[in-house]
Amino acid sequence: MTYYTPPPRDPKASPVRINLLSDTQTRPTSGMREAIARAEVGDEQIGDDPTVNLLCERVADLLGKEAAVFLPSGTMCNVTATLVHCRPGDEILAHESAHIIAREGGAHAALGGFQITPLNGPDGQFSPATLRAALHPRSRYQPPQTVVSVEQTANIGGGTIWKKADLDEVVRIAKSNGMATHMDGARLLNACVATGISARDMAAGWDSAWIDFSKGLGAPVGAAIAGSRDFIDEVWRWKQRLGGSMRQAGICAAACVYALDHHVDRLAEDHANARALARGLSQIQGVEVQQPETNLVFFKPDGAGISGDDMVRGLRQRGVLLAMMDGRIRACTHLDVSAGMIEETVGLVREIVRGV
Repeated sequence: MTYYTPPPRDPKASPVRINLLSDTQTRPTSGMREAIARAEVGDEQIGDDPTVNLLCERVADLLGKEAAVFLPSGTMCNVTATLVHCRPGDEILAHESAHIIAREGGAHAALGGFQITPLNGPDGQFSPATLRAALHPRSRYQPPQTVVSVEQTANIGGGTIWKKADLDEVVRIAKSNGMATHMDGARLLNACVATGISARDMAAGWDSAWIDFSKGLGAPVGAAIAGSRDFIDEVWRWKQRLGGSMRQAGICAAACVYALDHHVDRLAEDHANARALARGLSQIQGVEVQQPETNLVFFKPDGAGISGDDMVRGLRQRGVLLAMMDGRIRACTHLDVSAGMIEETVGLVREIVRGV
């Protein structure tokens, strides 16, 4: 299954004016750049960077954990977490479209020798019943089932939000079977803003959880993972082994602190723009749209007589950047996308459909 296809390169295409490819496409705001310039820094690797230390304290408190560590990427958060939770030959349970399966280059198998068993379910989520059915008795004939992982929100599932009750039940099942729990929280704060549930409550019961700063929060780089002090000590060991330890990383952490202060509540604007985009697209005959719960909009124009690839290509020629993912077009709203851009995008899709 192909989960992501980069937009085709076309020398005749207009310069990109509307970038809906991903919320990773955000650029630092002027306020964030000023915060970066003013950042107090030190040697992060020996615990001497005050801005990194502040960020880690903020994230640990936000997620209700004992400690946190700043890492260069969300992928490194996932990889270091499984390297701590598991031993070679262990089994991880996750949804079949989860980032740790679809988007991390086989890192968990290559670096840790772990087996990830895919669980199915609609919209990027497996049910507690599906989890129960995947469990097997402890036996020397089968790998130890060590970790249950969820992705909040479910990216390829359409940015869907795991219900708190389901998260709690997954934790209960995992714990009763001696398994650790890991939350890929790349867009966790989108879920929190959409539901009104705090990040602390959403991550309650999860042994490890992390948030990404380079998506909707608009920082240029970085993520932070939180858990118990012992867990974070071991994550630090893997951070060192993998070359993730940094020096004057406060210039990066300052952007993340600024994002926590200024860019969390405004995620609601991205959700509103996503709903507006879905509403406009659904009014175009032949366009099938998955109604968004957060900032991701998936749609298919096949019923209008045009393939997704051709639609993406046509929009790129008009200066609008989107991507094909899992056979559908994905549009992702973020702080660099305005309501006017959404309206223009809908108009351009309608124009392309009319020209078919």
